Amino acid sequence: MKTFAAIEEACQGLIERFIDSLWMERGLSRNSLDAYESDLRQLSNWLARNRQRGLLEAARQDLLDYLVWQSEQGRKPRSTARLLSCLRQFYRHAVREGWCSQDPTIRIDAPRLGRPLPGSLSEHEVEALLAAPDISTPEGLRDRVMLEVLYATGLRVSELVGLRLEQINLNQGMVRVTGKGGKERLVPLGEEALEWLSRLLGGGRQALLGQRLCATVFPTRRGAGMTRQAFWYRVKKYAEAAGVVRPISPHTLRHAFATHLLDHGADLRVVQMLLGHSDLSTTQIYTHVARERLKVLHARHHPRG
Repeated sequence: MKTFAAIEEACQGLIERFIDSLWMERGLSRNSLDAYESDLRQLSNWLARNRQRGLLEAARQDLLDYLVWQSEQGRKPRSTARLLSCLRQFYRHAVREGWCSQDPTIRIDAPRLGRPLPGSLSEHEVEALLAAPDISTPEGLRDRVMLEVLYATGLRVSELVGLRLEQINLNQGMVRVTGKGGKERLVPLGEEALEWLSRLLGGGRQALLGQRLCATVFPTRRGAGMTRQAFWYRVKKYAEAAGVVRPISPHTLRHAFATHLLDHGADLRVVQMLLGHSDLSTTQIYTHVARERLKVLHARHHPRG
């Protein structure tokens, strides 16, 4: 019988080869590749400890038991569906490469999911949030500009905190973004965000850096780029100061960007392009939010509402 260490070592090599193929064939982001690798490592560890077998020896019942165990650990249906998608891709690849003869995921059904609507702020709530930072301080000015740019462009938070100086064209009022899968898109800033960004780059940013150098647009006083976690904390703080009581994260402003564009008549495919969605169905969920808001406004203002 193989030892636990031997099983783990053999599986690790398979996982690395699969991750390499995802990177080469699909150009997935580092975050996506890390998520795939983590899911497969956890399954490999569970199989070795509880079934004394590796990934290629797993049967359908092994995977069903593993999914049940994950659910018992508190994993939500949407996360379980993502995990099953990862396993399906791995085993299809394994069969295609001749690593194994059968795909044990074929007759495993994904958990049923409702279609959650993304949370969105009203335009009034956005204005209050944008006004919350104290712009008399370098940090407050930077944070105000980050919020303005996020709402004006709908960038993902990782795209925002990683934004570099060479990606911005103030003359054209555009931001060049490299999103998921290495796909590049151009996003307009709009007049308000452009004015705030020009103000930051015209002096506020240097007040933060002093003599330090930093390639990212939004640095900290230590001369490094801001992390996603640090920006998330600041958004929560400003939301509280602005009196926004609903749960909020940086992604909430991306939702607001999309929803408010649709509220004001933007074409769905334009919003898809600005958000960097490869699939229109991903963008279509925002139309549900816009429709719900229209119903509320109709009920509030129509004499027979």
